[in-house]
Amino acid sequence: MSPADYGWLVLGFPLLGTLVLAFGWRRLPGRSAGWIGSASILASFISALGALQQLQDRPEEERHIASSLFDYADTFGVSVDLAILVDPLSVLMMLVVSGVSFLIHLYSVAYMAGDRGYVRFFAYLNYFVFSMLLLVLAGNFVLLIVGWAFVGAASYLLISFWYRRETATRAGIKAFVMNVIGDVGLVIGAFLLFDGTGALDYGGVFENAHLMSNGQVTAACLCLLVGAFAKSAQIPLHTWLPDAMEGPTPVSALIHAATMVTAGVYLIARTHPLFELAPTAADVAAILGTLTLVVAASIALVVTDLKRVIAYSTMSQIGYMVLGVSAFAYGAGMFHLMTHAFFKALLFMGAGSVIAGMGGVQSLDRMGGFRRAMPFTFVTFTIGALALAGFPLTAGFFSKDEIIAFTLNRGGLYTVLGVIAYVAAFVTAFYAFRMVFRVFFGEPVDEARELERGHLAHHDPANPMTGEPEDTDVGFPGPEHHIAEREWPMKAAMAPLALLSIIGGIVGIPGVSETLEHFLEPAFEGSDYLDTAPSDSDKTLGLVIGGVISLAGIALAWFLYLVRSATTLRLRDYQLRRVHDFLAHKWYFDELYDAAFVRPMAAAGRYGRTVVESVFVQDVIIGGATSVVRAGSSFARGLQTGYLRSYAALLVTGVAGLALYFLITSS
Repeated sequence: MSPADYGWLVLGFPLLGTLVLAFGWRRLPGRSAGWIGSASILASFISALGALQQLQDRPEEERHIASSLFDYADTFGVSVDLAILVDPLSVLMMLVVSGVSFLIHLYSVAYMAGDRGYVRFFAYLNYFVFSMLLLVLAGNFVLLIVGWAFVGAASYLLISFWYRRETATRAGIKAFVMNVIGDVGLVIGAFLLFDGTGALDYGGVFENAHLMSNGQVTAACLCLLVGAFAKSAQIPLHTWLPDAMEGPTPVSALIHAATMVTAGVYLIARTHPLFELAPTAADVAAILGTLTLVVAASIALVVTDLKRVIAYSTMSQIGYMVLGVSAFAYGAGMFHLMTHAFFKALLFMGAGSVIAGMGGVQSLDRMGGFRRAMPFTFVTFTIGALALAGFPLTAGFFSKDEIIAFTLNRGGLYTVLGVIAYVAAFVTAFYAFRMVFRVFFGEPVDEARELERGHLAHHDPANPMTGEPEDTDVGFPGPEHHIAEREWPMKAAMAPLALLSIIGGIVGIPGVSETLEHFLEPAFEGSDYLDTAPSDSDKTLGLVIGGVISLAGIALAWFLYLVRSATTLRLRDYQLRRVHDFLAHKWYFDELYDAAFVRPMAAAGRYGRTVVESVFVQDVIIGGATSVVRAGSSFARGLQTGYLRSYAALLVTGVAGLALYFLITSS
């Protein structure tokens, strides 16, 4: 089999799983839906491994394989194939997406047990993975847009999965609207590229891009960035991501780790020839990515919702990836995308285990002392936090600092961005262990004491309005929660991610192993920036600086949350109260958008309903037309007297009028 054949299988298995679950849900007992969904993604991952093996057996110049099933569209001289592109970049994405998604599916088998929408949940998960794989395998911009839209629709379904909650449906709508804005940008960008190159497939666009003017290429790239930033939750289209925490925890892990939010990074990497022709657009992306990583990291310092802290962490880490690929450090950016998928999925899984033990409570203010009650979760969550903090020798240590090293090596503007990235790395290490110390250390809360004694905290999620069990983040109903300490599928999912969070960086150790970077080189052949990487000594120096910064951030968190725990409260309530309030309001982005867009549009809608529709349309147009018809009908009704003499008089008058007309015209 060729790599392309394996590529079609990678797409086919999740699609098959979606169809089986969607149409056979009434006949699936127990957890069988979870196992079917997980098996389909495992088969997709095995197929991705087959594509990797077949690709590696080919010479580097032959590692771009396009395959088409049929003409997707052929009209007005525009022909688009249903085609996929299998190359090192798409294979890496296939492996990350399918591999991490399989572990999230496995985790969900136990985590979602008891939920009334169990089968529906796995149908949505399979559809989401299929959509993401379609996006990364697409061989042209049209199929990319289709996959892009599918991912947006799937995210809406998953975020608002518990649709009985108003907050969940609002969060789903918010995510959908933000993503549609990105879809519009992507479509306009593809149109500009087609107008300038006459092609829609990647090869044709990249080969003919030099025929476009600099302004046209820059405009197209900026439009592509709108799509990328909406999907990857980068400023200014980032406000949907924290609200997406209304979905079940496995959904958060899936969206934040390996799928949706990485789509923007992949798009920039895939269209790198265009951004190299439009360095202004690349600079804009790098600046906004850096701004995002700073803003998100600062907000994570004060957020008390455990899942939202991890969500803002995702925004920040995606900012590093955007900075990397925008600085043309493609290998470094994709390296961090891979390692981030490991430790971010692990952090969400650990958070889900803690939240389950807390009976659905997500506030850090009500957590503490879980390290004895939940030792497995404590160890794995701490490993994920170490990787997030860039602790020496973990996966995040090598990938994050490699991006900063490349950025500093560019000089000029990028030197400033690199320094800012180091500052954000310190903040990242601090808030990562703010979570660890507040959740697992300190005095145990009541729920932790119950768990430590071997009894799970009871949480009765009955809806007081209906008396029926209400959807929660831990299933329903009853006193037994599905936490990682008791469910082997959850342990089986978290353990490999913990291992990869530790050893995943070995493929990018400077001067020792640069396997991933060499593997990706054929996907970026022709780039003018492949030979501009920093030296091994510069990379090593960057690792040393990054390691010191990480240790300093962890040490400060240890001092403030374990040694002098009252200090943070004093800072929050007195010395830094205004700063805390500013960050707690998320830099007032939601309020700004509410004042600038939501309220004016709502006011316009009210004006249209109360004035335009009620007065102009209903009273003037419809009412006026009604009056005219009524007057005409009254006149006609008045003529219908029912007397023969009246009709005879009208007939004589009409004949006389016709005779007079013909006499006048004939003369």
